[in-house]
Amino acid sequence: MDVKDLLRHFGMIIYTGDPVGDYEMMEDEIRELYLEKIINLEQFQGAMTVLKKAKSAYRKEK
Repeated sequence: MDVKDLLRHFGMIIYTGDPVGDYEMMEDEIRELYLEKIINLEQFQGAMTVLKKAKSAYRKEK
């Protein structure tokens, strides 16, 4: 799943210059889309899993 493409589909582009900040902001936006019933549970869980793994991998690189 490409989370950035999912967010772009809803007109959201997130780039703060800080990868961890980007991941956290994307998590917030995905959570809001789910709470507003714009995306389903499967999309929500998939996106959150991808973001958590990406954030963890980035932190391990540093």
